[in-house]
Amino acid sequence: MARLSFRRLSLFALLAVVGLFLLPSILIDLVYAPEIATLASATAAPVGMVFGAGLAPGGEPSPLLAERLETALALYRAGKVKRLLLTGNAGAHHDEIRAMRHYLVAAGVPEAALVGDVEGTSTFDSCWRARSLFGVTDALLVTQRFHLPRALFLAAHAGIRAQGVAAGGRPHWTSLAVWREFLARPLAVLEVLTRSPPEAAAAQRPSP
Repeated sequence: MARLSFRRLSLFALLAVVGLFLLPSILIDLVYAPEIATLASATAAPVGMVFGAGLAPGGEPSPLLAERLETALALYRAGKVKRLLLTGNAGAHHDEIRAMRHYLVAAGVPEAALVGDVEGTSTFDSCWRARSLFGVTDALLVTQRFHLPRALFLAAHAGIRAQGVAAGGRPHWTSLAVWREFLARPLAVLEVLTRSPPEAAAAQRPSP
């Protein structure tokens, strides 16, 4: 009997842990999926926010990041956005902002239409810095479909009215980034409940 009770308690504990991770993910997806638009249906906004997604060997954008940049390029060419805010890591040996700028300028986007946030190291920080440092209140968020619900959730929390435009036309079920979302979404809820906005955001300067 004691062994059976222990098994039941272990099962309930496991189900509770699974629920704590799955429920926020499901709710965020249900609430923010309607805010995901196509290139054609997206409402024009002053700014397109492009989230970093790592670099390939040689400092070129990773395949995921290249998809985001191509979607941002299409939005800019279609007149859906006037400028692009590029957010990501910018270190001596891993400069996402520089790679993103180079990619877009080579495709014909003028430098004046590009703004870089070299300290947008997480989706939470990127959204808060976009609002407090760059004055973004309306934006189109550019990232893959699996990332968009969380990005839209955090943008709304930061006070940004946003729609999402999914980059790439195929699922990425083999990508570690997709599976990481199952952990990232409940952590995003925890961030909203416990973290304060980046204190130094208003004092830090964007990249030139």
